[in-house]
Amino acid sequence: MSGHSKWANIKHRKAAQDSKRGALFQKLVKAIIIAAKEGGGDPGANMRLKAAIERAKAVSVPTENIERAIKRGTGEIEGAIYEEVLYEAYGPGGIAVIIEATTDNKNRTTPEIRALLTRNGGSLGEAGCVSWNFSRRGVITIEGGVDEDELLLAVLDAGGEDLANEGDTFSVYTDPSAVHIVAEALKKQGYPVANAESQLLPKTTVSVSEKNMAAKIMKLLDALEEHDDVQNVACNVDIPDDVLESLDE
Repeated sequence: MSGHSKWANIKHRKAAQDSKRGALFQKLVKAIIIAAKEGGGDPGANMRLKAAIERAKAVSVPTENIERAIKRGTGEIEGAIYEEVLYEAYGPGGIAVIIEATTDNKNRTTPEIRALLTRNGGSLGEAGCVSWNFSRRGVITIEGGVDEDELLLAVLDAGGEDLANEGDTFSVYTDPSAVHIVAEALKKQGYPVANAESQLLPKTTVSVSEKNMAAKIMKLLDALEEHDDVQNVACNVDIPDDVLESLDE
């Protein structure tokens, strides 16, 4: 799980930054609309919707915004019609990048994503060009301060598949269809679940320890994630912790 673990470190770093962005509310609302559209408006029967609502509440999205998003997704009230789009691309140094977006106008979003890539040393690729190196997994983030051996036993008992120690947190890996079931089981046992979602994770990674190249890659990832329509970005890069920390100095 080393490739997954290294990418998780970068995801955790970026999650802290993303939580400060004003555009986050809009992204979370879109995620609720899509989840309600695909699986219905009952979070008790739609685990994807439940997870989207929990993420929205975690950053204080107003309840009325959440309720309105659910109704827009189920068609109870009118609004923009969103679709999910997956872009495959290459970044600086030839790294593989996958971009998950939610848009009401693909003809607008696609050239904007292409332009962001071009300006930051990347390029948009054809369908299938990099997706072979990624697999979708359920990822549950557990806050630190717990016994690793006991947590591993709890994870396996709950139906999880693996556990990685990320330093300040633990990452629990599951089948994507079971991520929320496992998360609920861990919550009931008192474990501090910070996040639970389906993610695209790299099967293999490319190590980047040169600071300038790492900075270019992180600049591209930041630019993509700042786009209003982008929900998630995954790549196959492994940047050591000390290099990541040096970028913040």
